[in-house]
Amino acid sequence: MNVVCLDLEGVLVPEIWIAFAEESGIPELKRTTRDEPDYDKLMKYRIEILKEHGLGLKEIQNTIEKIDPLPGAKEFLDALRERTQVLILSDTFTQFAGPLMKKLGYPTIFCNELVIDENGMVADYRMRCEKSKLTTVKALQSAGLDTIASGDSFNDLGMIEASKAGFLFKSTDAIKKEYPQYPAFEEYDDLLKAITEAL
Repeated sequence: MNVVCLDLEGVLVPEIWIAFAEESGIPELKRTTRDEPDYDKLMKYRIEILKEHGLGLKEIQNTIEKIDPLPGAKEFLDALRERTQVLILSDTFTQFAGPLMKKLGYPTIFCNELVIDENGMVADYRMRCEKSKLTTVKALQSAGLDTIASGDSFNDLGMIEASKAGFLFKSTDAIKKEYPQYPAFEEYDDLLKAITEAL
């Protein structure tokens, strides 16, 4: 039995932090896992900037409410779920994911959690497990499942590499150049075709 593991941001929905950077007028928050391979370093950097500007969870959630899935994302997800099991593996947070899952038809998502203080500020974050995407893919495989994975960023490479088939989707030129062994797609129809052939 197969299960397809998809990244969320950049693949199915726009990057939340980029949307918030634009909304808040803080360009430093545009930095994502496409730019910074070290997730812990990236999150500490983001939390520090939020503190400096006095911005908390509520402000970020207000931005998320306005974010829609990428054009064609829900149709792609629906078509994929007709063919096989799909699991979204994301380094986003439960406090961010809710409204987006509603717009995508409530697919299953595994993600992380923010630690919010009594003033509604982001104090810290908790990863579900270490190397969460790769660890989850390996756990699925140990349960007798074959995995197929797709994502756009550095933090997706582990699950792509460990899967029986892996694809880059809407990735950066730098990542595509550095990892030419993974087929790279820009359109949902092409990714759907590639995954279907790998099933």
